[in-house]
Parts: sequence; C-alpha cells; structure tokens
Amino acid sequence: MDRKIIGLTLDEVNSRIKQGQQNNFDEDVSKSNKDIIKDNVLTLFNLLNLIIGICLALVGAFSNLFFMVIILMNITIGIIQEIRARNLVAKLSIINEDKSMVIRDGQEISISSDEIVLDEIVKLVAGDQVPSDMLVVSGQVEANEALLTGESDLIIKTKDHELLSGSFISSGSCYGQVIHVGKDNYATKIANEAKIHKPFTSELVSSIRKVAKFTSFVIVPLGLILFAEAFFFGDGELKSSVVASAAALLGMLPKGMVLLIMIALATAVAKLAKKEVLVQDMYSVETLAHVDVICLDKTGTITEGKMKLQETKILDPAYHEKFSEIIGSYLNNSSDNNITMQAIRNHYKTSTAYTANDVISFSSERKWGAMVLDSVGVIALGAPERLFKESELPTDIALAQKEGYRVLMMGISEQSFLSESELPNLKPLAILKIDDPIRANTNETLAYLKEEGVDIKVISGDNPVTVSNVARRAGLENSDKFIDLSELTSDEEVRSVVNEYRVFGRVSPQQKKILVEELKAQGHVVAMTGDGVNDVLALKEADCSIAMAEGDNATRQIANLVLLNSDFTTLPDVLFEGRRVVNNVTKVSSIFFIKTIYSLVLSILCALTAVAFPFIPIQITLLDLAIEGYPTFFLSFENDKRKVTTKFLPTALRRALPNAVLVILNVLFIYFYGNANNWAQIDITTLMYYMLIAVSAMAVIKACMPFNLLRVFLAITTTIGTYVAAMLFKGLLEISMLTSDTLPIFAILVIITFVGKLILDKLIVKDSVRA
Repeated sequence: MDRKIIGLTLDEVNSRIKQGQQNNFDEDVSKSNKDIIKDNVLTLFNLLNLIIGICLALVGAFSNLFFMVIILMNITIGIIQEIRARNLVAKLSIINEDKSMVIRDGQEISISSDEIVLDEIVKLVAGDQVPSDMLVVSGQVEANEALLTGESDLIIKTKDHELLSGSFISSGSCYGQVIHVGKDNYATKIANEAKIHKPFTSELVSSIRKVAKFTSFVIVPLGLILFAEAFFFGDGELKSSVVASAAALLGMLPKGMVLLIMIALATAVAKLAKKEVLVQDMYSVETLAHVDVICLDKTGTITEGKMKLQETKILDPAYHEKFSEIIGSYLNNSSDNNITMQAIRNHYKTSTAYTANDVISFSSERKWGAMVLDSVGVIALGAPERLFKESELPTDIALAQKEGYRVLMMGISEQSFLSESELPNLKPLAILKIDDPIRANTNETLAYLKEEGVDIKVISGDNPVTVSNVARRAGLENSDKFIDLSELTSDEEVRSVVNEYRVFGRVSPQQKKILVEELKAQGHVVAMTGDGVNDVLALKEADCSIAMAEGDNATRQIANLVLLNSDFTTLPDVLFEGRRVVNNVTKVSSIFFIKTIYSLVLSILCALTAVAFPFIPIQITLLDLAIEGYPTFFLSFENDKRKVTTKFLPTALRRALPNAVLVILNVLFIYFYGNANNWAQIDITTLMYYMLIAVSAMAVIKACMPFNLLRVFLAITTTIGTYVAAMLFKGLLEISMLTSDTLPIFAILVIITFVGKLILDKLIVKDSVRA
C-alpha cells in the first residue's frame, strides 16, 4: 500500500490537533443572553416608560403603575423571540454529523467528521457526504454538488480533482486527502456568512419606534417643565407633581400598540402551525404581506425535489412479460445510486431472476451503464443518443425531451460479453420517462400570486433550458425569457439583467444573493424560497426567507419560515395571515394614536400656560384597557385578505387626527367654560374625562364599521362598559358623577363632537369605510 493510502500516523494526527488543524470549527457570532436582555430593556421606547414608572414608584403612586404590566409583557415577548431566533441560528450546520471512514496507520477506522484533521486520508463510497474539502488521490467517483451549486448534473472526480465539503458521492469510490478543515471549508464559509444574526424587520414595530424616537425629543424637556411648573407653581407636593407630569408623558407612548402587534403576530404563528408552516421569526408573517417579488428555487420548490419514473414504454413485445425481472435483476446487480437510478429503484423491485457478469457502472462521461445477464445477454441503460443511432430513436424520445422529461432507454443484445469502451449493437427494449414532478396546485398558486401583483423570478443552479421547461409546465408567464448566468463574469452584469428575465439558470450562490440585493435596492420587498446550501446566502439576504422541510438542514435553520410539508403552494395561507395582521392592526391603530397626538399637544399647551395636565396615569390606564385593549384584541382576529396598499404610520396618524383634534377642543372648551362658571375642579376633570371616553368610543365605533354581529357587540359593550367602569372606580380615578350643571353640557358636547367627527373624517381621512 503506498504512502497516500497508509494515511497519517497517530503522532501526526495529534500534532495537527495541537495546531488547531481539526475539522471542529464552531464560531459563536450570536449575541449572549445578557446582550439580548440589555438590547430589549434599554430600547428608547421601553426605557422612557421604565423611567416614568420608577419616578411614580419613588413617590409612592403605586395605583398609577399598572401600565408597567404592558411594558413588562412587551419586554418579555421581545426577549423570548430573540433568544429563540438566536438559538435556531446557532444550530446552523451544513455538514451533517455523520461518521467518516479514514485511513490511519494503514487501518480503516470510523470517526466523527469533526475529528478529521488536515491531510487526513478519507475513504468515500456511493451515498457518502463529503465531510471536508479534499483532493482525490485514488479512485473515481461521481459527485452531486446540487446542494452547494444548484447544478443537478453529476461531476466525475478522478485523481487530483477537488471534492467540495457538503457534496454527495453518487457512484464509485475513492480515497481523498483533506486540504481544508473547519472555517476554511467551502461549505463552512457559506455557513459563516449566513450565520450572523439577522435582526427582524417589521414596518409595524419600526413605526412605533419612530413615534417613540420623535416623542423622546419632547418628553424629557416637557417632563421637566411640567414637573417644575406643578411643583413650584402648583400645590408644591412632590407626589401630585410627578403624577401629573407622568400622565402627560405616558399618553405620548403607544405602549398598548406594541403588545397588540405581538399578540396579533403570535396568533398568526399559531394558526399557521396548524397548516404545517413553522414560523421561526414571527415578524416575517407581517413582512410577507408586503412582498411584491418572490424568488423561487426550482428543485424542491416548484418541483417535488424527488425524481420519479412517470412512464415505461416496452418496445419489444417479446420481453413484455419478463421485463420486470430483467430490470429488477439489473438494479440488483448495479451499484449506481444517482437520483435517476433512485427514481427507477423506487418504481421497480429488485430481482434475483438473473445473475450478472461484466458489470459496468454508469458514468456521466459515457452516459450509460451495462451488464451481462445470464440467459438474457447484454442489457444497457443510458441516454438514448449514446445507445442508438439517431435514425434508430423512436419519435417518442424527442417529444418527451421537449416536454422537459429526462429520458433513458434500455437496449438489449444477445451477445454474452461486454467491453467498457464499446457497446455491441443493441435492440431498443424500453423507454423510461423520468422527471421531477411539478407540485400539485402549483399552477393555481402562481396564477394567484400574479393576480395579487406579486412578480415571480425562478432562480436555479440548474441548466436554464431545464429550468425554463419546468417553469413552463408550472404555468409561469414568460417562462421562455431565461438566461445562463454562468456566462456573466461581473456583479454589475448580474444586476443589469434582473428585470429582463423571468428564469435564471446556472446561478452561483453569490449570484443568487446579488439578484436579491438588486431587487431590494430597486425598492422591492423580496421573499426567497430554497432547500439547498446554494440558497443560504440569498435566503439570508431576502426580506423573508422560506425553506422546505425536506431540504438541507442549513436552509431550515436560517429561514424565517419553514414549510413542514415542503409545499410552497401553502404560501397564500401565509400571505393571508400577514395581510390579516397588517390590515386589522392598521384598522384599529387610530384608536391608539389618538392618545399620542392629544397628549403631545396638551402637554405643550400646559407647559406654555403653566396649567396642570388634565388627566392622571390611572385614568389613561383605564382607557388603555377598555378602549384600546378590549375591542382591538377581538378585531385583530377577523379575516381580512385584502392586499396591503397603504403605509401603516401615515394611515394610522391620519385616521387618528380628527379624534385627537376633537379631544383637544373639548378639553379647552371645558376648561374655559368651567372656570368661567366657577365649577369645582373635580367637575371640570370629570366632564373632560367623560368627553375623552366619548371621543375614544366614537373611534372604536368607526373601526367596527361596517357592522356585523361581533362588531355591534364590541361597539356597545366598549362604550357602555367604559362609562360603567368610570362610575364604579370614580374614587380611584379621582373623578365624580356628572352633576345637573355638567350633564346638559356633556349631552350637547357629544352631539357637537359627533357632527364635528363626520366633518373632520371627510376632510382629513378621505378614505371609505373598510370591511
């Protein structure tokens, strides 16, 4: 046995382990629990609320601290979600934890793939996954690099050829010498680029953060001014001064909005789980509702990812009855295990009816395999044009190839010996039509996505003609517009063709990422589906990444969504859930932002006039629960599949503005009218609070339109229930009942406010009632 096959000695192995030349690289690039907690607690939004809560606690205003429950829930949900996402990403591993057969001191031993060291001699046979980059030193194999490159054709590897980690051996056997370990491996480089934690993207949450960032510029100075005025120009009591200023500041922060968004998304996650969709990042449900371009991988996405023998046509009637025994014996005596042979093996059972001699394995170079079966003769299986002259080929062959099938023929000869270099004259025995079936309902899914304004791009590492044929059979419009990206040499060339073609073939992993980057740069919201390592970089770059459960482990770990049934035709269900969340949250968001707008304006007016803010935190908390929490919680569950056509924040603020203006006008009127008529301060506060409830209830009623049974129930119970709660807890809320003086004014103001709302809605909102 020569030196290369003897392998490393134990001393050489230990020396390489000491030098860190082992295949056990595992770099932790994720955030620690401490960092995650810090990032969630010390967000600007939560920090402002926490500081206000601490101030209230320090002065003993514990009854006004109930809002902290909402803040703590927001923080908890955020921490749990990020830790879960971090743990999923940390599990990313492209190389499966399989055993490898290595040669050490001339002996074959089985070790874990992470125990392999540099220069190790590894024995590989059909069915093995290559554990580390290596050079073939002896033998010949055919490698399937589809998971790495997307190219489904088998590649012959002989002496001095490189085998990439993550590829599979389809046939043959060889010895390889390891040339890269750990972080230097091809597959690990892709993994590490994708392994960096990807922060979530959410228009809803980012909008809340924009509001918090804007209000932060005024909260600190306003808070100090309001406190100073209340303390120095008011009653001089520390507790009442803090409570008065805290109420103004709390009203500006839509804390309940964040909780509603998270509950709505969590509900969507639970509903999708019942439809076999695993949501690893709940914000991706919202993102998919905005997607206008979906990049589909071919294998495993549009197709089932499993080659199947669709039809066998026996051409020689003399062999019709014993054909199953012939092909079964061929399979029994053949070691070929590529995806085409797997399809045939799945269709026909092996047989021991005939013994074999002179077995020649299939190779991509010859494109045929053959053997001699006793009492039958030579049986050859392979590409039709390699077994027969063109003039001998049946017309069925050309038609099937045009339709995108992979066609094999079986030939037979009575000759009893076989040469590896040349086949004898064969008679056509059978035609085998094999393909990767289009997934059921794919045509309907693509048609639906088109109707919804979602553009489809098919991006594959496979032959562009093959991909185009698959896309055509799937019903993709303009599937004939395809390009071979292997012919493009620069990133700029790749970017320049993104809008010219619908089908992209022979796309490298880096090129897939570039295509997604360019689409995003043009303002598109991009979703990407995939099932192989070659898709990982693009999946990481996409706004929403979708993996098939039957695909590679790496894609499942990195994706936002995993289709557990590996069926992309469930995407409309995900789209519907995203739209339901966005449409429902947008519909009720005006209820939350009313408080933000009027709190900001009244705070500024109070600061300018040295007048105390009219409400206290516990009063605001009751509205948070009864007006904001109760009806919006139930409304968020309603079905709403309409396409999202508006931006969340501008729409929400525009719809909230009329109600906020009405609150401000009512507060100003009651303040001046009450003081002019020498009302007691508690009567002024009571009437202000009752009108605040009235305007807020009008917003709930508007959000419930057009009415159905549930919405009528919510509108009535919200309005009546809030007033009943205010009366029952009037002592805690520091208000009283309406008096003979305030009741008539209240009735008149409600009527005027209702008319004013109709006018302002028409002038400002300018949108129709949405179902």
